[in-house]
Amino acid sequence: MTDPTIVLDLEQLREVTLGDDELMHQIVVALIDDTMRQIPLMENAIRVQDAQQCARLAHYSKGACANVGANAAAAVLETLEKQAKSGSLCGASVQLARLADEVERLRERAA
Repeated sequence: MTDPTIVLDLEQLREVTLGDDELMHQIVVALIDDTMRQIPLMENAIRVQDAQQCARLAHYSKGACANVGANAAAAVLETLEKQAKSGSLCGASVQLARLADEVERLRERAA
């Protein structure tokens, strides 16, 4: 079970990268960039009330975050995905704001 309060699980990231520090940095930078590209897509899905698309985008980003140990961001995305799968986008914008905060925390942690 992963701890959703951990911004970046370095142990998991080291495992994924076989301890390659440069690769660790590259992966986190790529994850941050990709997640930041997904946020406007999710915002648009919320704006047009496309819960299915929002759930799909949240699921994709959640998996990417979870794979490298970005636990806090993955937890926010999981909440967003569950909300969207239930057909409700009420509060989804709040989750996106939380996601943006978590990505910024991730950026600070990776610096």
